[in-house]
Amino acid sequence: MCRGIRPLIGQRILSVRRPVCRYRPISIQPPAATIHRKLKDKTVSAIDRLGKRVVIHVEPFALILQPKMSGLVTLGDAPDPDHVRLAIHFADRAQTQLLFWDRRGLGTVELLRSSQIQERIVEGRLGPDALQICLDDFCQRLHRTARPIKVALLDQSLLAGVGNLYASEILHAAR
Repeated sequence: MCRGIRPLIGQRILSVRRPVCRYRPISIQPPAATIHRKLKDKTVSAIDRLGKRVVIHVEPFALILQPKMSGLVTLGDAPDPDHVRLAIHFADRAQTQLLFWDRRGLGTVELLRSSQIQERIVEGRLGPDALQICLDDFCQRLHRTARPIKVALLDQSLLAGVGNLYASEILHAAR
């Protein structure tokens, strides 16, 4: 998802809105109107992944999008318009929009000050990133637990960024 939205880096935000959705609401903190007020006319400086979260840096803030099981963060069209939970419009010539789409309503959106990310999300909650951990460190972490391997792979404090689908794929590849 992060690679797909990286073209937003350097783009200026025009608006942030919460479209009308008749399905289970997702958690958006603070409310979308407040996020709009704080991010309007600011420029996206970076886009990162933090475990299974998409982090959009708009200094001095970070917009944390956590799609959970069935969510999607995309530019352009969503699979269907009925489950769009957040829309961010940008000022480029093509009138780009970022959509947070979530069929089940499990996702979350949170606006933090960039300085709060470490304390609120990382410390004690997220282990090393699955794409950055070395094999020796991964093996050491795995040896410290007696849990079934899939349960351990899903533990974000052990290894950040692996969800159910990736864990199943990892186990299948490892036979």
